[in-house]
Amino acid sequence: MGERYQRSLRLLSETYQAFERLSGRHVRELGLTPAQFDVIATLGNTPGMSAKELGQRTLITKGTLTGVVDRLVDRGFVEREVVPEDRRSVFVRLTPAGEAEFERVFGPHVAYCRRAFHDYVAQDFDALDAHLLRMRDGFTAAARRPRRKPRAD
Repeated sequence: MGERYQRSLRLLSETYQAFERLSGRHVRELGLTPAQFDVIATLGNTPGMSAKELGQRTLITKGTLTGVVDRLVDRGFVEREVVPEDRRSVFVRLTPAGEAEFERVFGPHVAYCRRAFHDYVAQDFDALDAHLLRMRDGFTAAARRPRRKPRAD
């Protein structure tokens, strides 16, 4: 199983990298970094959320997220508000300019990335979703288990 597993893992990694190249190129053409787009897309159509939740819903590390939000605040797209009940907690939301930016970039970016799926039909998406959910759940469960010495396959 070792060689077969490694081939599948390589394909997964190559697929992720290809998506990142496709998506990142377009996002940069729109005038944002991929991380800035991720924050704007996550906050779009929401009343906002805690910085902690934003970090969980994006795949951006806490240290990087702070800098990304700083730059979006500087551009007038995002605002922070200290939560009065817990001064350590920060609430993050899009400003009206940020909402306009979300409207400007989100739909076109989704349409741009959709090109990669031009020949997919509903059954293809159903199968893809099933495999991705199974993989996500497997990775999540494995991450929760105590570490053991790796087996030599």
